[in-house]
Amino acid sequence: MAPLPPGVRFIVSFSRDQWYRAFIFILTFLLYASFHLSRKPISIVKGELHRYCATLHEGQVQFNSWNQKANGAPHRQPADNETDCSWAPFDQDNYQQLLGALDYSFLCAYAIGMYLSGIIGERLPIRHYLTFGMLASGAFTALFGLGYFYNIHSLGFYVVTQIVNGLVQTTGWPSVVTCLSNWFGKGRRGLIMGVWNSHTSVGNILGSLIAGYWVSTCWGLSFIVPGAIVAAMGIVCFLFLIEHPKDIACFSSLAVPKGCENGTHRFRLQKQIFTDDKNKPLVSRTSLRCFAEDPELQCLLPSDGKHPVHQSHVVVLPGDGGGSMAAISFTGALRIPGVIEFSLCLLFAKLVSYTFLFWLPLYITNVDHLDARQAGELSTLFDVGGIFGGILAGVISDRLEKRASTCGLMLLLAAPTLYTFSTISKMGLEATVAMLLLSGALVSGPYALITTAVSADLGTHKSLKGNSHALATVTAIIDGTGSVGAALGPLLAGLLSPSGWNNVFYMLMFADACALLFLIRLIHKELSCPGSAAGDQVLFKEH
Repeated sequence: MAPLPPGVRFIVSFSRDQWYRAFIFILTFLLYASFHLSRKPISIVKGELHRYCATLHEGQVQFNSWNQKANGAPHRQPADNETDCSWAPFDQDNYQQLLGALDYSFLCAYAIGMYLSGIIGERLPIRHYLTFGMLASGAFTALFGLGYFYNIHSLGFYVVTQIVNGLVQTTGWPSVVTCLSNWFGKGRRGLIMGVWNSHTSVGNILGSLIAGYWVSTCWGLSFIVPGAIVAAMGIVCFLFLIEHPKDIACFSSLAVPKGCENGTHRFRLQKQIFTDDKNKPLVSRTSLRCFAEDPELQCLLPSDGKHPVHQSHVVVLPGDGGGSMAAISFTGALRIPGVIEFSLCLLFAKLVSYTFLFWLPLYITNVDHLDARQAGELSTLFDVGGIFGGILAGVISDRLEKRASTCGLMLLLAAPTLYTFSTISKMGLEATVAMLLLSGALVSGPYALITTAVSADLGTHKSLKGNSHALATVTAIIDGTGSVGAALGPLLAGLLSPSGWNNVFYMLMFADACALLFLIRLIHKELSCPGSAAGDQVLFKEH
């Protein structure tokens, strides 16, 4: 019989369950990347909403923003000074406050809606809830861009559009985190979610490139195209998203022996497993390390790391809890140890991250004297650094089993890095590139770790006693509190930037210090009691 081709051998080397897990990982990655893709255009277009045309030697005004419109879009006449090409109402002296109001409208609505979204999401099918949010978000993102084609100059129109878009986008985060946590256990959760959370940076990069492509010629398309992408991904979500492994009779991980139980099922080891030549048991009832969590219980390999427990040796019995438990209340979620501290930490960490998200292109335009498209492309380096920062934070926290300490270390390094960035970014483009990468890693690392691995750990905390209806609520509380900071950061940047960008960076450094302060108690607990990470990562010790 002929040997199987290498490609086929690769495919059959993975189980059906592993292929489904990989599919869900990639699908949820793309779904939430599309959300971030639709948030980025506003930061790219800011430089175009308020700009000055280049004056030619003959005294003529060159309209770089409008001279390539072959699609019949409205032709914008300059103001009386013949150099103003801004889009009303952002052509006023207080344009920075008006642009800040757009950010604040979206982020404030997002923060308020997030608290409700988790509670609603626990009670509705994730696939339907997420599909609705993506279709609605696509519609309102595109609606903002239609203001260009219909020559709309009402501030109220753009503010209301941002508010509604912020509300519907709250459907995304609790849904995708809950779905991913249903499929993956706590083993290497920091690494898995660190890689997965790079969707934020990937979405920002794609959003910057797509919006930047049209920003100088037809900025309306900078919103319409991302809106269409989000809506299309919403249809993909409806057609393909599988909320839980049990929906297709999959196991999200191996079962566990007697003594490990999550309230939904009990697992009984029927016999010892003999795997070596001398017929000696390599696995006993007490030699396994177990992660007791809902929606799954995961058994790790024995200490030799070679021989897993075979599922045929495990019988799954109905449990007493889990499925019949009611969804957790808001106050009940707040009582989970660590939720309040990490929520307040994220408030300040997200303040810093979203200030960069919404204001970095304009800062680069002012400091390095680049046009809106070039500034948008350069700003993607911050997100490239964020990809590496999120993965690094996940790997370190898995290795040390200290989520709070990992966040604290990166926050401690971020503050002086921001000061250095504000100082040397004015020295030239090369310095700006280097500091964008480093700042992106240190700013995004704690933010990524808290919103993913930490939220999942706390949503499956042992104090919940197997209640599987807590993860979306806990995730929404943490991210909702963080979104309050995300709303304040761009608003404060809009208020402080007229007095100088240095004041904006001082505000960001102060926010980093506050974020670190709220983690002090948890860091002290981790260092004094090894193994007491956010979600009590190791619940059963080897004997």
